[in-house]
Amino acid sequence: MKKHLFPLLLLVLINVPLLACTNFIVTKGASKDGSCMVSYAADSHTLYGELYYRPAMDYPAGTWMDVIEWDTGEFKGKILQAAHTYSVIGNMNEHQLAIGETTYGGLEPLWKPNGIIDYGSLIYITLQRAKTAREAIKVMSYLLETYGYCSEGESFSIVDPNEAWVMDLIGKGEEMKNEKGKTVKGWTKGAVWVARRIPDGYICGHANQSRITTFPLSDGKTSITSKEIDKIFLPTVETVYAYDVISFARLKGLYDAKAPDAEFSFCDTYNPLDFSGARFCEARVWAGFYRCNPELMKPYEKYARGEDLQSKEKMPLWIKPVHKLSVQDVMQLMRDHYEGTSMDMTQDIGAGPYACPYRWRPMTWSYEGKNYIHERATATQQTGFSFVAQSRSWLPDKFGGIFWFGVDDAASTCYLPMFCGITEIPEAFREGNGSMVDYSPTAAYWIFTKVSNFAYSRYSDMIVPIKAKQQEFENAFVKDIQNMEGEMKSLFANNPAKAQERINQYSNNKAQEVCTAWNHLFEYLLVKYNDGNVKKEKDGKFLKTNAVKPQCESPAHPTYPDKWYKIIVDDCGNNIQAR
Repeated sequence: MKKHLFPLLLLVLINVPLLACTNFIVTKGASKDGSCMVSYAADSHTLYGELYYRPAMDYPAGTWMDVIEWDTGEFKGKILQAAHTYSVIGNMNEHQLAIGETTYGGLEPLWKPNGIIDYGSLIYITLQRAKTAREAIKVMSYLLETYGYCSEGESFSIVDPNEAWVMDLIGKGEEMKNEKGKTVKGWTKGAVWVARRIPDGYICGHANQSRITTFPLSDGKTSITSKEIDKIFLPTVETVYAYDVISFARLKGLYDAKAPDAEFSFCDTYNPLDFSGARFCEARVWAGFYRCNPELMKPYEKYARGEDLQSKEKMPLWIKPVHKLSVQDVMQLMRDHYEGTSMDMTQDIGAGPYACPYRWRPMTWSYEGKNYIHERATATQQTGFSFVAQSRSWLPDKFGGIFWFGVDDAASTCYLPMFCGITEIPEAFREGNGSMVDYSPTAAYWIFTKVSNFAYSRYSDMIVPIKAKQQEFENAFVKDIQNMEGEMKSLFANNPAKAQERINQYSNNKAQEVCTAWNHLFEYLLVKYNDGNVKKEKDGKFLKTNAVKPQCESPAHPTYPDKWYKIIVDDCGNNIQAR
């Protein structure tokens, strides 16, 4: 997700982008059921939560397609259309290929466009044209070299039913010319990038900070350059990079001409780590890794806090989790607020008396000449939508790929199973059903944001029934889908039309059920916590004192935590002390 600019008051840094989006990537060998997974949160104060759908299409030769920038809706230009495009649900296509991203910006001179492909178009065009992760990298390389690039630095997660890759990319800025006005030798349009296959049994992550450092070069056995891109389909290939990723850095004076190629680090060159990159970005990856392997990651906590920037030892690009992850485990990674760590957002005064793990923007501020920050956790209030894409190699593609989709705050959303082969989008998630400035009572985004925003007022209490409802539905969905496997294998083999109807119906019905349940959840929370009181219940019903003219029993008036009373006394105790 593109990061909008704001002035940072720390360490004399300015024009640091607003830090948005988080991805975690899980390989087959690291998952409990043998699926590959990628999670993504599209975090933006202006992004509306809706589910994009592009049907499969055939086009005559010579057809051109418009490139529309994802962030702005601006027309960027035209490219040749593919003869056939695949259907795409959100960030996953009908072949179980899924792509996520996070924007890291990188060196500002390289932001200037040299073409028409923005990072969003790169994702969605590629999903329409590629079946596998390796093919996706080839398509992305072709689009960049042919049509040029017009976005900031990006990290991409690229996952199919068998493999998971991470890719760091940055543009080349505007065309370099010599004193005669001719293009400098060695400069070509597009971007420089590195893509690495994540070893099976490992997990990876990125969160608005480039993470690939050094990488195997083409004289090794597992690496190729983009000039040899067709070789990516060899199973032994595990690293691919733009042929000029190092030479371009030298051309721009970013890497010493005498330094060995083998010591070249992508992130140290194109997106050097600073305090904000550590504390606001790498910290989120650290938190996810910490949940999966605490003993391995505990020594990197200072690094994540931005207190160890001079260390030559970077946090690992990927780690092996202590236990294999279920899809529910990955959902929980997206709901993290640093609980139980030194950055726990529920523990300081900013959380208020009810441990709300959110801080309203700006993230950086000053007081009496000193500069401070609010933490930036994985779960955040301004999420438009998030997902966990799950690719399962042992099942028919259209049923095997599950796009677990949620809107608004990931910590309080419910992930809905949208099969990657559906051809109908449930009304609650349909594009055009409401917007950030148009309320719609049938839109899932507004249904969920009613609950989450009300919960912020008494978070420690209200999040309990919210989490219970999440687990109830998400666990039921997982069990349902496991029970459907035999039936769906048979249907896709013998009656594809019936199979299509079945997955459309299931995803639509579950969307309706959850939206109905969340409307009821809002009503329940509103009644129970009205006016700062807490109504009493028994067997799920509010207690009443008069059956003829129903009135509720006197509600509970819970006190503030002692910690909060101390804060009040320290602030104004002399003024409010009883006499």
